Amino acid sequence: MEENLNITIDPACLQEPPLAIDVIRHLDLFEICLYSILTLMSSLSLLLYLDECIYVYRNLPHPKKTTIIWINGAAPVIATMSCFGMWVPRAVMFTDMTSNCYFAVVVYKVLVLMIEEFGGCDAFLKQYSGERFKISTGPCCCCCLCLPLVPMTRRMLFLMKLGALQYAILKTVLSVLSIILWTNGNFDLSDLEITGAAIWINPFIGVLTITSLWPVGIMFMNTRNTLRRVKMIPKYAMYQLVLVLSQLQTSIINILALDGTIACAPPFSSQARASMLSQQLMIMEMFIITLVTRILYRRTYDPLPSDVHADDNDRNLKIHLPPNQVDTIV
Repeated sequence: MEENLNITIDPACLQEPPLAIDVIRHLDLFEICLYSILTLMSSLSLLLYLDECIYVYRNLPHPKKTTIIWINGAAPVIATMSCFGMWVPRAVMFTDMTSNCYFAVVVYKVLVLMIEEFGGCDAFLKQYSGERFKISTGPCCCCCLCLPLVPMTRRMLFLMKLGALQYAILKTVLSVLSIILWTNGNFDLSDLEITGAAIWINPFIGVLTITSLWPVGIMFMNTRNTLRRVKMIPKYAMYQLVLVLSQLQTSIINILALDGTIACAPPFSSQARASMLSQQLMIMEMFIITLVTRILYRRTYDPLPSDVHADDNDRNLKIHLPPNQVDTIV
């Protein structure tokens, strides 16, 4: 009985992630081809993004072009950081934090872009002032149908922008704090004890994420019909896809590693191998998203009419003319 319990564990499964030179030494022919193709994908994503930045800078007005450059950079930045994390496994903590901090800014920029499509805050308030917005949207209150409709005011718009901006600021601060604690040995994703820093920081970041996504969802759900002519729905879908892949997918893979579902494969431990698989998947996914967003943003759209209010509550716009003016219309 005792002999059956004597299980030999490879020492590499209990070690830190390997060095970059150790990764290169253990690559076989298939892995060399795979790493080369993924590196090429991330490089192409970055080059396509730089070309897109030049086009946007030359053809779009300020400040919309700055906002679009930020949003377009989400997929290429994540792909580039994932490529670094794939080749240098011990740098994953830094690459993931960089990607997450950048995307935290993108969440706020998506809200700003929807406002700028109307011509800015003043033009948006002129068009929607007094309109009642539905706030029972995801990810916070999609099931709370009893929530009242809230009139759009300057104060309401400020609170929505503040709700999205707080994530960009606090996420960066907490990321820097996590890296400091990690270098001191106090931050470990696998440490689920109540005394560990990760068990306190990560749930708080989750709450900040949900809080920031709520105002963006409110703005989109109440203005999507008006913004349909500028292709905001597919743009918002790409933003949501980057969110799911970069946050939810990575979290699921890390949980599988902690649970032991993803096996150790020397020189990679279970967690290091899960991180490597996550980086490789991310590069392929972000490359495809980069191609799609290039199609959506590499064109100019006609500005929205400022004198016509497209009702986003599924009501038809009706125009009534006096009977004596009907015959004058050709």
